[in-house]
Amino acid sequence: MHVDLSPLHRYLERESIDGYLIDDDSTDPDQRYVSGFDAPDAYVTLVTDDGVHVLVSGLEYGRAVKEADVDTVTRLSEYDYRSLLEGYGTYEGRVRVVAAFLADHGVESVAVPKGFPTGTADGLREQELSVVVEPEGIVEEIRARKTDEEIEHVREAQRANEAAMAVVEGLIAGAEIEDGVLVHEGEPLTSERVKTALEIELLHYNCGLDDAIVACGADGADPHDRGSGPLRANELIVVDIFPRDKETKYFGDVTRTFLRGEPTDEMRRRYEVTREAYEAALEAVEPGVTGAEVHDAACDVIEAAGFDTLRSDPGAETGFIHSTGHGVGLALHEAPSVSPAGGELEPGHVITIEPGLYDPDVGGVRIEDLVVVTEDGYENLTEYPVSLEPASRSDRLER
Repeated sequence: MHVDLSPLHRYLERESIDGYLIDDDSTDPDQRYVSGFDAPDAYVTLVTDDGVHVLVSGLEYGRAVKEADVDTVTRLSEYDYRSLLEGYGTYEGRVRVVAAFLADHGVESVAVPKGFPTGTADGLREQELSVVVEPEGIVEEIRARKTDEEIEHVREAQRANEAAMAVVEGLIAGAEIEDGVLVHEGEPLTSERVKTALEIELLHYNCGLDDAIVACGADGADPHDRGSGPLRANELIVVDIFPRDKETKYFGDVTRTFLRGEPTDEMRRRYEVTREAYEAALEAVEPGVTGAEVHDAACDVIEAAGFDTLRSDPGAETGFIHSTGHGVGLALHEAPSVSPAGGELEPGHVITIEPGLYDPDVGGVRIEDLVVVTEDGYENLTEYPVSLEPASRSDRLER
């Protein structure tokens, strides 16, 4: 994948800095993005005016040569790594190798991301290199503007996500009701059973996740409560799934709220208000508007219906108590922000739209789609139906 690092190069030139250095494993989104390489152990990526260069262990060297999207690959052993470790210890020995690697590329000063290891930074300074923290988050801003290839990666993760959501909805729709509890195959349908089922479905699409939200009743009134225990009839069930493709490392994200049984008038009203806020926020998305303006569109609807938002009451504990959305890509939460602080949206930005309403006495409601900002508006990357009443959607399970 071609990565346009020109904003980073302009920053380095403007600040008269020789290079940009990342020291992390590929779980760091910036590391994965700049190097195009996936490795479980920390490695070094250097960006200079003549290209992108990585320093890796011998264990990863062969793969890096074949897979990393860089100009040069160097292995630690080229700097007599083991002798340096024996002579100076693991910490200082590795720092001396990195310093030698930088010297070979004519680098005497580097900018580093905010999360750069303090030990490496201090060690390089002891080796008389200049190390400054880059305050602007330039690489994250570059990552925020997705290429067509990246958008397709997100789209594929979202397709897997929708298949998992169909499994969840089908389990809820098909469950029996016994003493107010949903029952599947003779056993209570618990949050844990549902999450296991959706994780199995995701594996068929080469996707996985650390956790998901299947939260019923008062649990769903806490936006990040993962949920536990039996799911109950006549209560709101918030289902939020956010898998990551195991190959591309891009995320999907979708939320739906279901209720099996009979909703109260208040539950139904909250659902409809949330849906109106979600539709208003979607309608506001286009290049040139700010994330703050999109957030305001959702807040306008919710406040007009008589509910608190953090805009109307920063101390609110019920109502709409989070932002409208966030960027999604190699990280589940990344730039841009769809919040009171959200800046201008640009074509290629992939964002969630996810207003919600929360009250422990009623439960939680959240509806979330994943969209990409286009030249003339937006494209919704989410095709999953929005409905409070659960239904079987076996048509969505075709792989």
